[in-house]
Amino acid sequence: MDFKEQVRRDMEAISTEWLGSGHLNAGDVFVVGCSTSEVSGERIGTSGSEELAAILFEELSALQADTGIVIAFQCCEHLNRALVVEKETMQRHNLEEVTAIPVPRAGGSMASFAYKNMKNPVVVETIKANSGIDIGETMIGMHLKPIAVPLRFEQRSIGNARVTAARTRPKLIGGKRAVYDKETAEAITE
Repeated sequence: MDFKEQVRRDMEAISTEWLGSGHLNAGDVFVVGCSTSEVSGERIGTSGSEELAAILFEELSALQADTGIVIAFQCCEHLNRALVVEKETMQRHNLEEVTAIPVPRAGGSMASFAYKNMKNPVVVETIKANSGIDIGETMIGMHLKPIAVPLRFEQRSIGNARVTAARTRPKLIGGKRAVYDKETAEAITE
């Protein structure tokens, strides 16, 4: 099988698992960190490919269309892991725009491709996402809400890159009397 077709199939498999997880809701922010160098089997930051980014972008766009999530594409360390989002997302989440245009060597191929192909892209410094995917160990944790829960998908790679998926949950607060689920709360009040 052609390598690009394998990348497409790997991303499709992960998208299918995301859809089945029940953790993606319309309007949720989904952060994507991606090293296309790692996907191609090279060390992060050494062999970026907008051609691979295009395949991933297409599959992520399909996932977005199926779920109603909004996607934030994380840039590489040379842009301090800033994010490419639609201007509407920036406005809705009261995010602060920063001045930078991602290019493959400063921002990464995935963020660069996203910037060129989104409707009205802007770059923001930070976001608090509900969930995300890290393709090639790019470290998306700084952009997830505080309580991240890893998801153990069957598909663990895209091309040659390891993939980690995570969702978030609200903080559990209170002491030993605290109740965290509706059934227990209803039983106590009856």
